[in-house]
Amino acid sequence: MAASALGMDKALFKRMCRGLGISVVDWREVRAARWTSDRAGVRREMAAFAAGGEDPRLMVKPAGLGSSVGMTLVHDAAELAPALDLACRYDRLALAEHYAPEARDLEVSVMGIDHGKLEIHGPGEVLSGHEFYDYAAKYTPGLSETSTRAELTDVERAVIHKMTRDVYRAIGAEGFARVDFLMSGERILVSEINTIPGFTPISLFPTMPAESGMTFLDVILHIIELALERHAARPTTRLGVGDLPR
Repeated sequence: MAASALGMDKALFKRMCRGLGISVVDWREVRAARWTSDRAGVRREMAAFAAGGEDPRLMVKPAGLGSSVGMTLVHDAAELAPALDLACRYDRLALAEHYAPEARDLEVSVMGIDHGKLEIHGPGEVLSGHEFYDYAAKYTPGLSETSTRAELTDVERAVIHKMTRDVYRAIGAEGFARVDFLMSGERILVSEINTIPGFTPISLFPTMPAESGMTFLDVILHIIELALERHAARPTTRLGVGDLPR
């Protein structure tokens, strides 16, 4: 539960990654209350932040939602206010991230309870049918394309696998998750971790394990097996009054 909560909170997750030295896209946080009370101040800060990136565009999103709901790609200052208004409709905290130019969207499947024996599949790649991988691009059949094996060098693949293990272990994940990356030039950046990944017809989490011979059904059954294994390992002793020093 704690791992899922941490993975769902984009601000906390990015702070944790940065504290551990895991590369993430640079960002700023905007509280809805601050946006309401000091719009001019927030605009100035966002303008300075945008100017400090290699690309002036910003990705604005709610801190605690998924599926790209409430996300906007801000191209210039005129688009900032509507983007923050939208994000703050869904959350008390919004994130503004530097846009990674021409970045590739890569995803990795992870399964396992023992952090020393994680099963990692991928990375696969998403080719969005829109300017960025928004809600429509994710869920409209035929709009976007996916590949279960991204064209990468062996070194790039090894780096992504290591970063996947680092992120999975850091939040204390158990069972399964999908870790998303942005690759801009030679830079590899963690985008987020999703502890309840998609299972749509174009979703990569359940299809990337096919390279290891696993069918969609095999993936589902394996997840169930891991859940049963985790449940069986839970402590059965309950703390009672008699266990406390008196």
